[in-house]
Amino acid sequence: MSECGGRGGGGGSSSSDDAEDEGGGGGGPAGSGSPGPAPAPASSAGRLRRGLRSASLMARQRPELLCGAVALGCALLLALKFTCSRAKDVIIPAKPPVSFFSSRSLVLDLFQGQLDYAEHVRRDSEVVLLFFYAPWCGQSIAARAEIEHAASRLSDQVLFVAVNCWWNQGKCRKQKHFFYFPVIHLYHRSFGPIEYKGPMSAVYIEKFVRRVMKPLLYIPSQSELLDFLSNYEPGVLGYFEFSSSPQPPGYLTFFTSALHSLKKDYLGTVRFGVITNKHLAKLVSLVHSGSVYLHRHFNTSLVFPREVLNYTAENIYKWASENRETLFRWLRPHGGKSLLLHNELKKGPALFLFLPFDPLAESHPLIDEITEVALEYNNCHGDQVVERLLQHLRRVDTPVFQSLAPQPPAPLLDRPPVAASPCCNSVVLPQGHSFSRTHNVCELCVNQTARGLRPSSASMPQCSFFEMAAALDSFYLKEQTFYHAASDSMECSNFLTSYSPFSYYTACCRTINRGVVSFIDSEPGVFETPTLAFSSLEEKCEVAAPSSLPHIEENRYLFPEVGVAGTTFTGLSCRTNKTLNIYLLDSNLFWLYAERLGAPSSTHVKEFATIVDVKEESHYILDPKQTLMKFTLESFIQNFSVLYSPLKRHLIGSDPAQFPSQHLITEVTTDTFWEVVLRRQDVLLLYYAPWCGFCPSLNHVFIQLARLLPADALTVARIDVSQNDLPWEFMVDRLPTVLFFPCNRKDLSVKYPEDLPITLPNLLRFILHHSDPASAPQKSRMSTQECLQSEAVLQQGHISHLEREIQKLRAEIGSLHRAQVQVEGQLSNARRDERRLLRQQQTLEKQHSLLQRHSEQLQALYAQKARELEELADASETLLTENAWLKILVATMEKKLEGRDRAEDPAPRTEVRPEHPEPTGAPQLPGSAPSPSNGSSSLAPERKGENRTD
Repeated sequence: MSECGGRGGGGGSSSSDDAEDEGGGGGGPAGSGSPGPAPAPASSAGRLRRGLRSASLMARQRPELLCGAVALGCALLLALKFTCSRAKDVIIPAKPPVSFFSSRSLVLDLFQGQLDYAEHVRRDSEVVLLFFYAPWCGQSIAARAEIEHAASRLSDQVLFVAVNCWWNQGKCRKQKHFFYFPVIHLYHRSFGPIEYKGPMSAVYIEKFVRRVMKPLLYIPSQSELLDFLSNYEPGVLGYFEFSSSPQPPGYLTFFTSALHSLKKDYLGTVRFGVITNKHLAKLVSLVHSGSVYLHRHFNTSLVFPREVLNYTAENIYKWASENRETLFRWLRPHGGKSLLLHNELKKGPALFLFLPFDPLAESHPLIDEITEVALEYNNCHGDQVVERLLQHLRRVDTPVFQSLAPQPPAPLLDRPPVAASPCCNSVVLPQGHSFSRTHNVCELCVNQTARGLRPSSASMPQCSFFEMAAALDSFYLKEQTFYHAASDSMECSNFLTSYSPFSYYTACCRTINRGVVSFIDSEPGVFETPTLAFSSLEEKCEVAAPSSLPHIEENRYLFPEVGVAGTTFTGLSCRTNKTLNIYLLDSNLFWLYAERLGAPSSTHVKEFATIVDVKEESHYILDPKQTLMKFTLESFIQNFSVLYSPLKRHLIGSDPAQFPSQHLITEVTTDTFWEVVLRRQDVLLLYYAPWCGFCPSLNHVFIQLARLLPADALTVARIDVSQNDLPWEFMVDRLPTVLFFPCNRKDLSVKYPEDLPITLPNLLRFILHHSDPASAPQKSRMSTQECLQSEAVLQQGHISHLEREIQKLRAEIGSLHRAQVQVEGQLSNARRDERRLLRQQQTLEKQHSLLQRHSEQLQALYAQKARELEELADASETLLTENAWLKILVATMEKKLEGRDRAEDPAPRTEVRPEHPEPTGAPQLPGSAPSPSNGSSSLAPERKGENRTD
């Protein structure tokens, strides 16, 4: 009991403290039984303090309970953590990295990602190649052998370091954030990093490393200066005098600009050279030490403006890259999604040259020939510097080397005048031509004078093939005008050229013996045009394959004068609106692109040339049988540049071997189109594509058609136009499309109507209507009577078919009449319903107006009652106030009356009461006065009534 008492005393003090905290105290005096006012609710701070005091008291009195509570709370928290938290991830720890390169490799392999050690060894070496890789990356694995091969050739000059940038505990992974692997960085002493983005091939990597090792090319002699200037890449030359100091002012900046160029352009498009001989420097207009010269082939070469731009490495590279002039570009697609080819093809027609390229070779004869072609093609003004460089490329002995400084162009009047004498050539017109009725041979002459001259074959020189081709083009454009004026005798007429308003052609045509024409056609020196030989069409129903138009590069052997340099090819880019952009690709790396453009897949020499014109949606290829050289390349470009190009549009198609020939429907490709469609009997051709959703639904219709009709009378075929190109005249603009090519009349092909459903009866009706009855062999042997009978039967069948169609139409008309009557009845009902609805609408509108007026009246009445209620409320408030005052007056009057009654009562208060007092409610004697209390009590209601009456 003492413990409890002690605890009670403690509890009493605590309760008093709580009463003080709560602000509670007895409202009445101590010991009184009357309760005081209720205490205020405890605040959160008060509850917290009471809890802390209770906890401290418990800890002092019973510490074992506190320890148990703490232990229980910890156990509860652990249980909640293991039950409510997510399950622990089961992850196999990463295996420790292993060496990526072999132990005998010349590459320092930091397979644990020691980037700090790589930086340490980099500072101690002059040139360092850092190869950042990921062990799982397939491209890193493929590039490993190429890096080892390059290291085996350059390890004595370059330090090769490989760093694993995928190990999660290595510093490379933590500090570097690469988006792809592998990554190659080169450092030249303190300059870097220079990232290499070229092909992962040992020869390309070695070439780039050597360019970083020696970014400047030393030019000691005139021949090497010509080699430097005649190169297809833009060249920047710096002149520095080393005789005065071992490191002239500005040399280190120029050296750094060469490294900066490699950093910005990994292809190394701009070449940097150094001249130390002042006599060589004068040839390129460099006089002062530290001057920089940018060589350009066709525009004026430039000298770095040191008075305008600061002489810094970045400014030198920026100035050179902005003002450089390129003959052609190397394209190196990286193999992924890229817009490289798309962006280049948007610029205009492109000439793609695929050739095997060895970056480490000292000389490239084929590239030198391509450079010569590009220089001649773009030399529009006959620049003397370009001619001198061309002579150097041709290894022709040049005269004494003169200054290559920019010279003003010679005036046009000083140039040798163009020969005014015309040149003529005989042209045999094709047999199918409109002139064949009256003339078959024309003499075309090129005139530069004001009037036409009558040609004389004995005295006039022969023209080149290109001029004759242009003359023939202009002649064909004006043939209709000339045809009406021509006669059987020899007639001459003049035609304006399509290229220049200052020259024209004279055409003199006559008829000669057909035997002479055939003899001329057999001679190799006469220009032949494609003809179609129609022989025994009624029996064979075949057309001979068209003879190909001879290419200019093939006729160069027949016209030796075409090969004279500088006659027509020089400056051709400025004389045509189809200027070509030239691009080179390494066939060792990108031969797949060449195959897709039409190159043969199996060839010993991977050389290929093609012209792609996106605007015209066509491309042309150089005959793979011809060697890629300057001679054939110039001819190929000239063929493309003429107004009416004799080049054939190259058509890409599927391999015919992948389609069996025993199917009911013949699969047509680009190679088999001529044989299947244009040489056989009647052909029904379906144009389709795999992405056409409606095309597969027609297969069963064409299979039934092929089963129904004999194969020797009709060929049912189809062609996938997404994989097979056709000549423009055989292309269609929508899918599916059905074309019918009748026998003997292939030029009269018919398109199936687009608004007619493609069904079996419709196809049979379409074929019978457009086919030639004489095309079938059995029908050709029928007699005239049989033909008439069959024709009558056919007509009778047509008549019966038409009668059935008329009956169907009449039945449809009757049904339409009945439907019309029904529709008219429905319309009359609808009109009646409309009138009824209108009447209902009017009635409803009237009711709506009445209700609206009644609503307005109710609203007015409501407002009036509201005002009356407000007045009553004001009056009730006034009455309540007056009633309160009256109550006060009545109370006052009652007190006064009570005082007056007490004063008038004579009996003293001390009189003796009787022993047996009368009951309170006993009746009074007659004649006795009422008691004062009763009187006052009866007086009060009367006064209240008076108050109410007032």
